[in-house]
Amino acid sequence: MRLFALRDYRRLFGAQVIALFGTGLTTVALGLLAYDLAGPRAGVVLATTLTIKMVLYVVIAPLAAAYVDRLPRRTFLFLLDVIRGAVVLALPLVSEVWHVYVLIGLLQAASAAFTPTFQAVIPDIVPDEAAYTRALSASQVASTMESLLSPVLAAVALTFLSFDRLFLGTSAGFLASAALVLSARVPDARPSGRAGAWEKAAAGIRTFLGTPRLRGVMALNLAVAAAGSIVVVNTVNHVRDGLGGSQADVARMLAASGAGTLLAALVLPRVLDRVAARTVMTTGAGVLVGATTAAVTLSAAGLATWTGTAVVWAAIGVGMALVITPTGAVLRASVGRNAVPGAFAAQFSLSHLAWLITYPIAGWLGTAAGLTLAWSVLAALAGAGAAGALLLWPRRDGRATRTGLPAPARPASAPDRSTLAKAA
Repeated sequence: MRLFALRDYRRLFGAQVIALFGTGLTTVALGLLAYDLAGPRAGVVLATTLTIKMVLYVVIAPLAAAYVDRLPRRTFLFLLDVIRGAVVLALPLVSEVWHVYVLIGLLQAASAAFTPTFQAVIPDIVPDEAAYTRALSASQVASTMESLLSPVLAAVALTFLSFDRLFLGTSAGFLASAALVLSARVPDARPSGRAGAWEKAAAGIRTFLGTPRLRGVMALNLAVAAAGSIVVVNTVNHVRDGLGGSQADVARMLAASGAGTLLAALVLPRVLDRVAARTVMTTGAGVLVGATTAAVTLSAAGLATWTGTAVVWAAIGVGMALVITPTGAVLRASVGRNAVPGAFAAQFSLSHLAWLITYPIAGWLGTAAGLTLAWSVLAALAGAGAAGALLLWPRRDGRATRTGLPAPARPASAPDRSTLAKAA
């Protein structure tokens, strides 16, 4: 079955992509708004808003997944998009930092509910099992592409527009997403007696804890979050205060990281055909450790320059892509087909938990004690994540799907050797 030949899936996927890019552009504009309101303390504001985001994602996403079968799903998705569009439209009008926290809480609560609702709809409009697995992969690819292309688009836009105009554009994007949702046929779910989201998440986490390669993925989540927090939280203050740059320069530096991710993402499919996922992902963790260590060295020595920062930021982007891109294939190769959604849900929660740890370090510690100390702590966490992955993910654990295709369906408790042969 051709996935994108399905009219309703095509429209809902378009709605998800537009909403994802709206969220990404909002994150860039939010950093500039934080600097406009708080100046040197922008890192604190940004770290707090992103911490709020992580808390809401960890708490609300499982609740939404548990109760989504009791709601009119098309109406619910439409309202979530409208709420996000209205919140983003209000952000340029705020005059106090606490206004930002309240609005971001509303925005991220809506986003946290949108994702599991969208994922719950997929099996009802994509009944074929193989197409359903491809739909899960497409959703993951969309999330990855958003993280690397949003800064690039923001850099282009900020060359011609002020940052508050980005909020107007993202608001229009959420409304376009809402229109696509309304144009699709979304069947309401029948309430079922199946285990709720908390039970599914707990089962997925138990699978992570009991599977060596997935314990390695957990450690790699920490390395990604530690390095990524430097880029997401500290770029605005580093560029504006440390390098004396403009709003557009902030977006360009974020785009340097995105360009690194894009370059790696373009090369990786061919690499994964020949190199085991474990090797690629641990190499990515090594790149992240090297990049964060270089950031600490440049900051401590007072040698940070435009070129040096751009190189470090691009390296962080490359390292993140090397770790994140093969993750979906490793998850699919580690569990039976029926357990794939639970594995993805567990990865969602565990990866957000890692960001919940690192965002405050980058923002709060970076503002209180300086970027050098904050980056040193984050570099140490990246190193711990990389070392943990090497220790927890045995070299002889098997060989992961090099093509990135899902392994044949097997019971989650007893994958055979051909499946395990595709995971390291």
